Amino acid sequence: MASARPEAAAPPVPRPAGFADLEKATAGLQPPFAVVDLGALRANAAQMVRRAGGKPVRLASKSLRCRALIDEVLARPGFSGVLAFTLPEALWLASHDPALDVLVGYPTADTDALARLAADTDAAARITVMADSPEQLDLLTEAAAAAGPDGPPLRVCLDLDASLRLLGGRVHLGMRRSPLHAPEQAAALARAVVARPRLRLVGVMAYEGQIAGVGDAQPGQGRPMRTAVRVVQHLSARELRARRAAAVRAVRAVAPLEFVNGGGTGSLESTSAEPAVTELGAGSGLYAPALFDHYRGFSPLPAAYFALSVVRRPAPGHVTVLGGGWTASGAPGPDRLPVPVHPAGLSLTGTEGAGEVQTPLTGPAADGLRVGDRVWFRHAKAGELCERVDVLHLVEHDRVVGTVPTYRGEGLAFL
Repeated sequence: MASARPEAAAPPVPRPAGFADLEKATAGLQPPFAVVDLGALRANAAQMVRRAGGKPVRLASKSLRCRALIDEVLARPGFSGVLAFTLPEALWLASHDPALDVLVGYPTADTDALARLAADTDAAARITVMADSPEQLDLLTEAAAAAGPDGPPLRVCLDLDASLRLLGGRVHLGMRRSPLHAPEQAAALARAVVARPRLRLVGVMAYEGQIAGVGDAQPGQGRPMRTAVRVVQHLSARELRARRAAAVRAVRAVAPLEFVNGGGTGSLESTSAEPAVTELGAGSGLYAPALFDHYRGFSPLPAAYFALSVVRRPAPGHVTVLGGGWTASGAPGPDRLPVPVHPAGLSLTGTEGAGEVQTPLTGPAADGLRVGDRVWFRHAKAGELCERVDVLHLVEHDRVVGTVPTYRGEGLAFL
């Protein structure tokens, strides 16, 4: 009788590094530099997979902007494929991984990149481009025609507007993204795709930014405003569930679909519960930047930091660090500024904020700092941090276990 197989050991629980660990690990580095806490990143990845409820998560590459970490995350069960932000980036990523499936999340007007795609049979089989208008289809058709009659078909995904429209469209809540809002509009563009022999319709996408990208527990909001945000998000999720299902049915009546992509870090649970959705797109929750601190439904662990040096002590209760104006994109406001997080008890000043070459900080911790000491910050958004540094230092507990290039470190700036 065969002996029973021994039970597999449970995988170790990722442990995030504390600031004492980060200080010890990076003691030999000169600021400014950026680190990623691998324990926190892996814990966040596991949380995202749990929240996705069994549906695969397509990794939003703009949230990482580091090829080594993209590979790290895609090697984990529950993640499949990349949601890229430009076609040149998609071509570059696909050239490094012969099995990578890439969906370009935004339409492109880059005719050089389209020509490269149309001339590369392998890339065209693995990269899907986005469209929401006949004008974009014209660009795709022209690129395919220029590649010759034997060129590959170009894979197309339709981008469905996920915003909430009220009062006959007079009130628009959500991103100004796609003109395709009604199911019949999506079906009409689907027919336009299949009418072009060199294009192949394979997917539908809808990103509900007003749900996934807006925290419902903002500390600066009073109870009425927080309640209003939650009510709008609930209404929007309910409306989108029905409209997305109807749009997918309408498009499937025109052509079969390989995938329906939806969601974002902030809406994984609600979007994964929609039967029409086959995969989710997310990435910011891996680094867990400051904008993701204020959601009721999940609490990711901060995983990405940058450190700056104290270079001045201009007055009691104040210090100045070199650099720091690493401001996030979006509507201007205090929530787009980097957040000093260690030592605790520091804040930006209201008159200067985060400066291009220096950033004054104030607070009880300032008097304990000396010239040459470090202050640790978190960026407001995820991958934008990587546009400021050439490398990320990967930390496990109290050791740097790797130093990997960002997109910038590989000599690339896609946007």
